[in-house]
Amino acid sequence: MFSNADRSGAVRLACAVLIAGLSSSVAVAQSGRTVRDGVYTDAQATRGGAIYKEQCASCHGPSLGGISAPPLAGDSFTSTWGGPLLEIVNKVQNTMPANDFGKLTRPQATDLVAYVLQVNKFPAGRADLPGDDAALKAIALPGGQAAAVRPAAPGALPTFPPAGNLAQLMRGVLFPAANMIFNVQRYDPATPPKPTNLSKDAGFSWVDWGAGVYKGWELVDYAAVSIADAAPLLLAPRRCENGKPAPVEREDWIRFTNELVEAGKAAYKASQSRSQEAVSDVSNRLADACLACHEVYRDKPGGTTADPSNKAARCTPGP
Repeated sequence: MFSNADRSGAVRLACAVLIAGLSSSVAVAQSGRTVRDGVYTDAQATRGGAIYKEQCASCHGPSLGGISAPPLAGDSFTSTWGGPLLEIVNKVQNTMPANDFGKLTRPQATDLVAYVLQVNKFPAGRADLPGDDAALKAIALPGGQAAAVRPAAPGALPTFPPAGNLAQLMRGVLFPAANMIFNVQRYDPATPPKPTNLSKDAGFSWVDWGAGVYKGWELVDYAAVSIADAAPLLLAPRRCENGKPAPVEREDWIRFTNELVEAGKAAYKASQSRSQEAVSDVSNRLADACLACHEVYRDKPGGTTADPSNKAARCTPGP
């Protein structure tokens, strides 16, 4: 167990590391060049434009305005990706295109970023945007991200800007937690799990990692609490996967969020009874809370072959 002094020291150390990291990022941006200094060539941007048309336009839009993925032009782009260009190039090379990531070479990634800079009206120069880490780290895109912690008024708690978009929050926290509750309809959490012989070649699975650490009913408890406590994060201003702002100020969005919170609390209360039937019953309430929001903001008609789920229309009310 940690003493109060240990905890206090750990908090001070964490804050010092955070401040040092932020100071380092600022120093890099101030000591190097910015994209206003002409860090790519028109020829490089032309190459990047051809790659963009083939690999990126179907999601980010022909003019980088965003369709089913966020826009890559304008204030929303610079406010998200302001900082060293190394981060943008790494993002492009390692995670794009989303449905076939890891296939782009470093030159292709830098060409794509050059094209993005051109569309954002940053001037061209006489030399191509380089691909090595040190050079890219020394070139900054203005309009950096908000500080990790927003200053609070005296006596108030600090607030933290969202780290991810709405889809990432849903899929990372609420989706797996809800599925844990729904799973009780089929399986009794009190039943000992069957032993598994996972092959080392089975691939990455967050479900298998740490399996067996907590017992079945404990997992249901934790899932219900996760839903109740994480659902209010849906009211924090953030963007949807397609780049549109989440409608956090709309009356129905607030109501849907509150219904999800209450469903999580009800699931936790039912789980405390250790009754499979009680949790199964309340899982219908959870499903209804999810469906009510999905019908308005997620399940949109008018999809295409490239985007059957029509992500481009999500986060907007109406059909």
